[in-house]
Amino acid sequence: MENSKKMEKPKKKQVLLFYCVEAQELARKIAAQSDHIQLQSINWRSFDDGFPNLFINNAQDIRGQHVSFLASFSSPAVIFEQLSVIFALPRLFVASFTLVLPFFPTGSFERMEEEGDVATAFTMARILSNIPISRGGPTSLVIYDIHALQERFYFGDNVLPCFETGIPLLKQRLHQLADSDNIVIAFPDDGAWKRFHKQLDHFPMVVCAKVREGDKRIVRLKEGNPSGCHVVIVDDLVQSGGTLIECQKVLAAHGATKVSAYVTHAVFPKNSWERFVHKNGENSNKAFAYFWITDSCSPTVKNIENKAPFEVLSLAGSIADALQI
Repeated sequence: MENSKKMEKPKKKQVLLFYCVEAQELARKIAAQSDHIQLQSINWRSFDDGFPNLFINNAQDIRGQHVSFLASFSSPAVIFEQLSVIFALPRLFVASFTLVLPFFPTGSFERMEEEGDVATAFTMARILSNIPISRGGPTSLVIYDIHALQERFYFGDNVLPCFETGIPLLKQRLHQLADSDNIVIAFPDDGAWKRFHKQLDHFPMVVCAKVREGDKRIVRLKEGNPSGCHVVIVDDLVQSGGTLIECQKVLAAHGATKVSAYVTHAVFPKNSWERFVHKNGENSNKAFAYFWITDSCSPTVKNIENKAPFEVLSLAGSIADALQI
């Protein structure tokens, strides 16, 4: 019968990909993944007073085309100029508009603990929810491993959030390791476990927890056994890295033979990545064997290039696939 036939895959669409200056390298990698993705350019200029003087090249030629923009909100200083372009592109009579924002930067400020706190994750979501509707309908918004799962409900009906994850890249890399059959996944807290455990449930797991002792918050092993294993700590993002270092100490003390880490978003403010770089003669029980990150935070990728234990697992292929949704 006709209904029993498999649905044919739709033909791939041609996508025009604009990008911010910071994300140029990732944009090139994305375009290299597919003949259906063509890079476009914007003149990122400024007036003498510092405010943006922007020009979208070939604006008339993108009419009726599927258009996307690769953003990088790495600091407040670059957000306004990118928002200006993001709000302009859908109005150029494009067939559809997709915004790729690999790292949603205010994601860890998603709740109020006392009256007066400003939940800037909600503010950012409201701004993005007001992107103009294109001829093809609401904007598709691609985000990777958003910090708090409930943040998907912060967005309004003018955008269609598509939440992707970098975990398949990690799983692929783990299978390439010589000790791939001796891997244990560790989560630094219950939040990380809730976010990722279903995607990694074929690995043995360890969960850590922060407990308060006096004025200090100390990392303890909550459940699981890391003894004799290569333990990989998994979390969505890293800032100073203090929690990862404390987890490494606890796991090593409980018998882990090696400890590595994976985060999707390596923020590392104030060059805090430096505390993880292998020093000459440093042995593995005092350092991370591997530290895997994605290229969601472009400034960090440049900083850690060719520095052990860091390895970059590129989101390019995943983003190229997402642009075909």
